Amino acid sequence: MKLYLAPMEGITSYIYRNALEKYFPGTDRYFTPFIAPDQNKILRTKERRDVLPENNRVPDLVPQILTNRAEHFIQTAHMLQEFGYEEVNLNLGCPSAPVVSRKRGSGLLAYPDELNRLLEQIFDGTDIKISVKTRLGKDSTDGVFELMEIYRQYPLSELIIHPRTQKDFYRGRPDRELFGELLDEWKKGVSVGSGNEPGANRDRGCPVCYNGDIFTEDDYRRLAQEFPQADAVMLGRGAITDPGLIRRIRTGEKTDRKRLRAFCGEVLEEYREIFGEDRNALFRMKELWVYMAALFPGREKEMKKIRKSSGLAEYNAAVDAVFDGEEYC
Repeated sequence: MKLYLAPMEGITSYIYRNALEKYFPGTDRYFTPFIAPDQNKILRTKERRDVLPENNRVPDLVPQILTNRAEHFIQTAHMLQEFGYEEVNLNLGCPSAPVVSRKRGSGLLAYPDELNRLLEQIFDGTDIKISVKTRLGKDSTDGVFELMEIYRQYPLSELIIHPRTQKDFYRGRPDRELFGELLDEWKKGVSVGSGNEPGANRDRGCPVCYNGDIFTEDDYRRLAQEFPQADAVMLGRGAITDPGLIRRIRTGEKTDRKRLRAFCGEVLEEYREIFGEDRNALFRMKELWVYMAALFPGREKEMKKIRKSSGLAEYNAAVDAVFDGEEYC
C-alpha cells in the first residue's frame, strides 16, 4: 500500500514536511493543511507560503481545500494549477465545530443534495484532478451508502475514508467493519474506462485510502491483512507522534535517537528563521511535543520543562534531557 501523511493544521507545514522527508524518507504522498478560501481572499499569506513550489522539497504534494462554495474551490484550484499542481483534495472530513457549523468539512455530509451540487459544479468548472477525504457522516452512519453513491457519480482521483462520524471526533474506535463493507461495494465490478462526466467513476473506479488510528507497525500490518483491496493508508496522529513511523513501516528501520534529535532541531531553526524570533517558534515545537511525548515514557518531568520553557536555552536544555541516554525511541 502507498503511505500518506495526513494534513494537520498548525503542524504539517512545509517546514515539517521538508524535514520529515529529509530525515525519515518513505512517505509516498503529502497533503497540505486545508486552504479555506472565502469572498475576501483565495490564498492567505500563510497558505500561499505553504504551497509555493520553491518552499516544498517532497516528492508528491496535494493541496487540500476546505469550502462549500464551488466558485471558491474553482478559483483556488485554478490558482494552484498556475503553481504547477495537477491535483487537489476536497476536505469533507474535518470534525472541528467551527468548521462544521458553517457546513464545511464533515458538516456538509449532513446535506447530501448540497454536496452533490458542489461536486457537480467543481467537476464542471475545472479540469484538475480532484480527490475527496470524507468521514462516514455527520451525526450517524445512516446515510453513508447514499454518500458513496454520490461520490461514485464523479471521476474522483482518490477517495480517502476516515471511518468515524463527525460526532465521534477522534473518540472510540474507527468503524472498520463498515469501512470493509464500503470498500467491497466500491471495488465490486470495477472495470477500466474513461471519461470525466458524472457517472464515469461507476465504471472506472478509483483508489481508496484508509485513514484512522494507525499508531504502530502492527496497526498497519493488521490493516493491510484485513483490507488487501485498499490502495493506500493515510497516517495522521501516529506519524506525528513518531516521525519515523512511516519509514519504519516501509523499511523496518527503528527511529534513531540522533536522527530524531536532528529532525527536531531543524524544524525549530526553520521556524525561528520564518518568524524572526523564538517565541512563536517555541510555541510550534511545543505543539509537536504534545504528540511526541508518548515516545518517551517515564520522562514526564522533562516534558513538563519543555511545556514550561520560556526561552530557547531553557527549551533546548529540556529537549536534550529527554533524549539523553535513549538509544532508540
